[in-house]
Amino acid sequence: MQDSLIIIQQDKMDETTLEFVTYCISKLAYTLNLSQGEVYRRLESSGILYEYIVPSYDVLHTFGSRYLMEDLTDYMREKGVL
Repeated sequence: MQDSLIIIQQDKMDETTLEFVTYCISKLAYTLNLSQGEVYRRLESSGILYEYIVPSYDVLHTFGSRYLMEDLTDYMREKGVL
């Protein structure tokens, strides 16, 4: 069931947004010294992925990498997944 949910949600993203989400997960994994799978699980379970990153792509992709990581890690702390 979980895998089908991921596929359904990914279908709602265009290629550019999906690439950005992949970048965010990869960069967060490196920054937090966690696996990409663990970062994905935390972002998805907290709602950050599909309720913040995906709908806010137009704004978030304009941020510098350092600021983006600070923004996302701060939000992860607020949501209790970090």
